Amino acid sequence: MKQTNHQFFDFLDFNTNLPLDAEVSRLWKACKPIDIFENGLGVALTVPFQCQLPSNDIAPDMAIPRKNYCISLRALGEKIMRISIGFDTEIAETSAMLEIADDIQEIKLNIHKSSEKWKVIDVNGTLRAVFDLSNPEIDHWSDLLPAPQESMQAIFYPDGKKAVTVSAYDQFFPARMDAMCLSFIEKNDVPTKASISFHAKPDEKFVGTGERFSKMDLSGHTFQLKNQDGQGVNNKRTYKNIPFYLSSEMYGLFLHTSTYSKFSMADFSTRSVQLLVEEPVLDIFLIGEDSPEKIIHQYKNLTGFPSVPPLWSYGIWMSRMTYFSEDEVNEICDRLRVEDFPCDVIHLDTGWFKTDWLCEWKFNSERFPYPTRFVSNLKKNGYRVSLWQMPYISEHAEQYEEAKTNNYIGALNEQTVQGGSNFSNLDYAGTIDFTYPKAVNWYKNLLRELLDMGVACIKTDFGEEIHLDANYHTMTSESLNNLYALLYQKAVFEVTKEVTGDGLIWARAGWAGCQRYPIHWGGDAAASWDGMAGSLKGGLHLGLSGFGFWSHDVPGFHGVPDFMNSVIPDNLYVRWTQFGVFTSHIRYHGTSKREPYYYPNIASTIRKWWKLRYALLPYIIAQGEKTTYTGFPVLRALLMHHPEDNMCWHLDNQYYFGDDFLVAPMMNSENKRDVYLPKGNWIHFFTGEAFEGEKWLRNFGATMEDMPVWVKEGAEIPLYPEAVNCTDDMDFKKTSIIKIDASFKGIWKLLHFI
Repeated sequence: MKQTNHQFFDFLDFNTNLPLDAEVSRLWKACKPIDIFENGLGVALTVPFQCQLPSNDIAPDMAIPRKNYCISLRALGEKIMRISIGFDTEIAETSAMLEIADDIQEIKLNIHKSSEKWKVIDVNGTLRAVFDLSNPEIDHWSDLLPAPQESMQAIFYPDGKKAVTVSAYDQFFPARMDAMCLSFIEKNDVPTKASISFHAKPDEKFVGTGERFSKMDLSGHTFQLKNQDGQGVNNKRTYKNIPFYLSSEMYGLFLHTSTYSKFSMADFSTRSVQLLVEEPVLDIFLIGEDSPEKIIHQYKNLTGFPSVPPLWSYGIWMSRMTYFSEDEVNEICDRLRVEDFPCDVIHLDTGWFKTDWLCEWKFNSERFPYPTRFVSNLKKNGYRVSLWQMPYISEHAEQYEEAKTNNYIGALNEQTVQGGSNFSNLDYAGTIDFTYPKAVNWYKNLLRELLDMGVACIKTDFGEEIHLDANYHTMTSESLNNLYALLYQKAVFEVTKEVTGDGLIWARAGWAGCQRYPIHWGGDAAASWDGMAGSLKGGLHLGLSGFGFWSHDVPGFHGVPDFMNSVIPDNLYVRWTQFGVFTSHIRYHGTSKREPYYYPNIASTIRKWWKLRYALLPYIIAQGEKTTYTGFPVLRALLMHHPEDNMCWHLDNQYYFGDDFLVAPMMNSENKRDVYLPKGNWIHFFTGEAFEGEKWLRNFGATMEDMPVWVKEGAEIPLYPEAVNCTDDMDFKKTSIIKIDASFKGIWKLLHFI
């Protein structure tokens, strides 16, 4: 982006040198509505748009006639308003992103008109929108500057209480606007982009928008919602963009689109939240509620809830990049058992094929000569098998000609096979076309053979990016790129549940609706304190974007500075393990050795924490079930429980783990950190010491055997009271309950088997 001093045009990526362009581009601005009428259960407004002159000075081009378009308003129950406008384009009633709950029923809207205001009121008598037709109050004394342009003035009340106001006059003076109420851009008389702005209060805070590796309050940031390989967890790129945000003013906004978008969270203008979508449609769901959890619950009512993951998925997952043979895997699994490390899943990454990274969905016949027996024997030993694969086809894969001939992959306009890093879709010959039902069935059959032999889980790696220079059956590549993750993960989830009975995947990419198909992990974090901190930030924002289950690679995916070969420090391994124990799912994975017995100085400590993980499973499972019908994720930002506490809207390095635990991971080598205890009475989980909340603990220390974790006083925590090798050994009738009160002296004293 080339930044100028014209903020609004910078936000729109709009070239004001319009006469010099090969294509004629025009910007159109919404004016006062000229009509309002009933439209089914909803209402519609006729809004004229005025073309603007092609200059940096914003002014109407009176030589071009206005164009009229209709805005549709619908009330989905008592808490959601759907506001839609299409510029010469129909609005899709539904899509793969929407899975609207049965109890979300549209209710009738009525119109109340006066000379200066049009009110929209539902059948229950609740105010849902106001359109102000009055003129600004003027005391005229100067002709130095022109009068303001006519503008659409609108306030929406998604729940009848919370006012979400369109930014009618966000400007310095009329020729210097920082935001426009509602606008669209056309090229050669064809609308191509649309934008809307909502007023932001000076102290308003924003969270969500997907997996942001950013501070908690996103105010002052602009994000491009275009899925990409994140290439780590410490930059603006991200694997999971979600066109949904939550405001501290207690409203949420979901932009129903899969095309590339841009969200400016009071950044280009501190007075406005601005949305830009690269299609001539705006389809917005505004949600009003009393708490962040209820807002996210309503968002999930629109886009779907996750299913309950299987019990075994909550155990330890062991992996690295990669294991190359049956003998190697068996040796690792046997050694974990001999050395008393409980574990449930062994994951085979890129090396189980004939050629490393060459995904053909078949075991290497020399190194894995009897795969069905191999998988069966592991299952008898308490291990489920997870397999890596990707949605891209290599020109060297045995399925390539079949896929190409039958159009199962996007047909490339040009050959783009690069044969480079193996870390990009561009290294492959085509992307499986999940918009084509025959391709979906073909792909499912490839996985079905593996699942039939006993494989428990498929890792749906990649999917953030597709071949953009390819043709797909029912969508343009630009519209498909963000949505691709949803279609890809849906196919894998469905075939896995069909064959195994367990609905589960292990996914990296994400878009609206992907939360229906757990589990998602945080991508390729650096094995460093920065990587750990960035992972947590991403997980917190993802949880604020509707995702209930989330994991991360312990103790980071890649080495620093040597990507493949740097040694993982012992203290990082321990601290990241502790973080993993208090996450919905825990997997060890990375570019070098991750098995705990390769770290002899800390192996006994890791064993202790793994056993604690299994002891906590009754609690974790209960919290996991809760996320399948509420707005709560398992790992929660503090603001979800304390929205009235401004401090909690800024904290991104500690979190709630379920309802009762407050976790502050140690993310440095000093074994000290600042911790904020929110309102309440808290008991330290490892010492039993009592603390009063709503205050800071400065330089709070914790040895490597300990961790800053508190539990709400009075909480009752279910625990499993025995050591196990895996979840197959567990009989949950044995679960015991511990009361967190003055008699509690710390968890280590209770779990004598650790």
